[in-house]
Amino acid sequence: MQIIALCGANVVQILYICTTYKPMNFRIMATIQAFIRTTKRKTDSVNIRFRLRDGRNIQLFHTSEFTIDPEVWDDKKQAIKAKVIYPSLERKIFNDAVNERKRLIGDIYSETINKEALTSDMLDIEIDKKINPHKYPELKNKHQEQTFFEAFDEFLNKRKLSTVRINNFKVIKRALQRYEIYKKYIRQPIILTFDNITSDTLIDIENFMRNEHQYYIDYPDIYAQIPEKRTPQKRGQNTINDIFTKIRTFILWAIKEKKTTNNPFENYTVEECVYGTPYYISIDERNTLYNADLTKRPQLAIQRDIFVFQCLIGCRVGDMYKMTKDNVMNGAIEYVARKTKENRPITVRVPLNSIALEILDRYPDCPKLLPFISEQKYNDAIKDMFLIAGLTRLVTVINPTTREEEKKPLNEIASSHIARRSFVGNLYKQVKDPSLVGSLSGHKEGSKAFARYRDIDDDMKKELVDLLI
Repeated sequence: MQIIALCGANVVQILYICTTYKPMNFRIMATIQAFIRTTKRKTDSVNIRFRLRDGRNIQLFHTSEFTIDPEVWDDKKQAIKAKVIYPSLERKIFNDAVNERKRLIGDIYSETINKEALTSDMLDIEIDKKINPHKYPELKNKHQEQTFFEAFDEFLNKRKLSTVRINNFKVIKRALQRYEIYKKYIRQPIILTFDNITSDTLIDIENFMRNEHQYYIDYPDIYAQIPEKRTPQKRGQNTINDIFTKIRTFILWAIKEKKTTNNPFENYTVEECVYGTPYYISIDERNTLYNADLTKRPQLAIQRDIFVFQCLIGCRVGDMYKMTKDNVMNGAIEYVARKTKENRPITVRVPLNSIALEILDRYPDCPKLLPFISEQKYNDAIKDMFLIAGLTRLVTVINPTTREEEKKPLNEIASSHIARRSFVGNLYKQVKDPSLVGSLSGHKEGSKAFARYRDIDDDMKKELVDLLI
């Protein structure tokens, strides 16, 4: 197909064209036409040429690098013939490239003061300057403004963020860089700046984020340039919401730093996340797991001890993995919650009960607090131990992609975070005091996340109704 001729040897140049040139709205009296020239000898490929006319005296020509089969070219419409069989995406890419070049020629002509002195050779040079500025050192601004992504790096360096949150922001940065490359591939180029991002841009970015798992298949070159450790998966609405909450944080920081006055989020609303009722294991289920016979799986028994210990102190897995014996002080675990330590460094102190102390006594020689393995292997082990212990009851969860309710066996969806939920949920059922439970879990007062843990079950509802008697 001839579109391959367009996107083959010249692909780097064409993509760079779309990267470096942003068309302007212009008004000129000149007319610009795209056309081809053929010879008597049949050929499968000819270059697209352009003619600019302004009155009787000015006529300029430009031969582009775009090539096409003469049989499919429509001289009148200056595009691929509508009735020929041609891949729709490649048709759009080619036609857009032709129109983009016409706009570029028009911009150059409009910007030229002495139009009568402009020649076809001069036009070619100006076009090349627009699409290949790297070839012209004299065009480089010694005081070049900070780019969008350079500002993003500055934001990450200046803000007091945890390592995990920095990594989360970097994932978003790479996705935005891939978005720019993707826009080049479809011939709708954009260079992200603080001033050119609108609410429509955010919607377009959202669509990209939502479909990136498919683009990974369709445009593998994009991911070769800006790779990820994991293959992109379909993102649910909650994930999309989290991404745009972080982008908004970055934009608001830029406004505060006086890098821009443009706030595209004024006309773009980030949806509220939707979560199902938190599921967790009861104290009886935790004890069933703790007493399960895992003698044939000694390594799994170690991870079972770690999981039960996490259920008894309620910390995030990242916080637990950083703990050493020094975190045990006067019969309690003390730590600064990783998620809040930069902005609100409050020490969390959780007294250790007899089961927690019993578990610690089993591993006195471990350099860490307990014999931790990688988080992924830990989560895999949790699923295995739940299955062996018979913790397989069905629970209702919200599908993160469809946002519909689903029934899943507990062992299939169990992870380290269920330990934290079990700590909070079981404590709240006993004392029903969010401030007291929050002081043990590290949640700040009024936390929306903490509110999700407050599972108002049937027993608690019955107690409330009994108050009316």
